[in-house]
Amino acid sequence: METASQSNILPVGKPKWLKVKLPIGEKYTELRGLVDKYKLNTICTSGSCPNMGECWGEGTATFMILGNVCTRSCGFCGVKTGRPEDVEWDEPEKVARSIKIMKIKHAVITSVDRDDLRDMGSIIWLETVKAIRRMNPETTLETLIPDFQGVERIIDRIVEANPEVVSHNMETVRRLTREVRIQAKYDRSLAVLKYLKDSGIRRTKSGIMLGLGETEEEVIQTMKDLREAHVDIVTIGQYLQPSKKHLPVKEFITPEQFAKYEQIGKELGFRHVESGALVRSSYHAQKHIL
Repeated sequence: METASQSNILPVGKPKWLKVKLPIGEKYTELRGLVDKYKLNTICTSGSCPNMGECWGEGTATFMILGNVCTRSCGFCGVKTGRPEDVEWDEPEKVARSIKIMKIKHAVITSVDRDDLRDMGSIIWLETVKAIRRMNPETTLETLIPDFQGVERIIDRIVEANPEVVSHNMETVRRLTREVRIQAKYDRSLAVLKYLKDSGIRRTKSGIMLGLGETEEEVIQTMKDLREAHVDIVTIGQYLQPSKKHLPVKEFITPEQFAKYEQIGKELGFRHVESGALVRSSYHAQKHIL
């Protein structure tokens, strides 16, 4: 999931390269008006994504399904933790209708973790993709999924949906996983990504956040691990603390270091590498289907 790292709450003394420009442009203004008029739920707006203007200008938007309460309590994430509400079985149609109203060319779908459900929300995932395909046949899709506890028969529903890109974020390096993603497992996430690729998903993708105390060697090793799992696309961005209750930022990574990681990623063989302070999971997502 990408919600927390999209937070617009920055620590005091942030470097100049983290200052966000206000979104502008005719396309952005049009979509903003539609979102407000029809009360559409995009994570772009709820997460105050710094790239919202650019992405909307390209006809890309991100939608979160299965509610806004997560069953997990990751140290980086700004999404509320607790007992989620009942599943809304008409949600797939609502999301598909929102995409149609906004005339979205490329949609990214993500969700909270729903470990409380027997199917972990996978049926809604499948039905959402089907509804979008039915109502918006020209729209391409990326699904940014949870790990589904690594249960293959559940992951198979995503494989059945067969979006153009399937993404699952590692979020951080191996050493910090237990602290950053309390209920997640580094190797399980890698196994999920490999299983997706082995099952025929055309493009797989993952993302990590920097500034949590990782070393350069650990970042490079994580990229190597992703390539060994045959991941095609990687995004690397700066972690920003959603609130004082969340993990603190240990370091602001410089643009030069992000550029170095981008070059290393290309040398490792990733098809696409997005590396920069304001990069988020869905940044330039429309280009990743190529």
